[in-house]
Amino acid sequence: MTDTTYTPPKVWTWDRENGGKFASINRPIAGATHEKVLPVGKHPIQLYSLATPNGVKVTVMLEELLALGVTGAEYDAYLIKISDGEQFGSGFVDINPNSKIPAMVDRSTPKPTRVFESGAILLYLAEKFGHFLPKDHAARTECLSWLFWQMGSAPYLGGGFGHFYAYAPTKMQYCIDRFAMETKRQLDVLDRHLAHSKYMAGNDYSIADMAVWAWYGQLVLGRLYSAGEFLDVASYAHVQRWAKAIDARPAVSRGRKVNRAFGEPETQLHERHNASDFDTKTQDKIKTSA
Repeated sequence: MTDTTYTPPKVWTWDRENGGKFASINRPIAGATHEKVLPVGKHPIQLYSLATPNGVKVTVMLEELLALGVTGAEYDAYLIKISDGEQFGSGFVDINPNSKIPAMVDRSTPKPTRVFESGAILLYLAEKFGHFLPKDHAARTECLSWLFWQMGSAPYLGGGFGHFYAYAPTKMQYCIDRFAMETKRQLDVLDRHLAHSKYMAGNDYSIADMAVWAWYGQLVLGRLYSAGEFLDVASYAHVQRWAKAIDARPAVSRGRKVNRAFGEPETQLHERHNASDFDTKTQDKIKTSA
């Protein structure tokens, strides 16, 4: 079906009111819109994020490291309310000039080290602490290939399919068909791979699994865009097996809650500063103050 109602202008200009639900968080320029100093907690790792799939990757990684007893991975996580434009505050932009969550600062280094882009944060933490990244050359290469596959593929799922299917102010068949087809192709890529591999990079759980699961695992588990039936996610049996196995990990359950400000109250932990914050009473206190 061809949409003939729109003719592109010779020079595109920004219409602030156009863009639907997310019009307030997208703009064609970079940089800070206001001065705002970010809070700093007591731990070496400072995370500023929101529990979107990209944010969940990092909190899952940190909780997995802590589950292994890596005390250096103890962290403070602060909520960044992107709908309120907090990602455009000067403090956040200093950490991530791209103004996207998540962003992290490692204060254990001689000079605080900023890290932005979720895949870069996963790789940084894996190399820093020596976990969830294979040491064998071939397995490491496989892991990084799937990590970068996710970074390149997920925009078609999120900004492509998810936007036009769930959020666009007008439903456009061409856009939904195009990105649904690509999302199903990607799920087929994963299903064929996981038919012969326990995890993304072989027999061992890695940062590739954390990255891919945050998007595609949660998609097949019915948590993204209410699109499970539309995409027939139940038909991807091997992705389902893998997604459910990762979902059952306690650290993954905790990581999903951190910086979550939507959904059922028991699934939310707006800020995280200590393991005790996952207690119900502490969660209520933190949500009230956030």
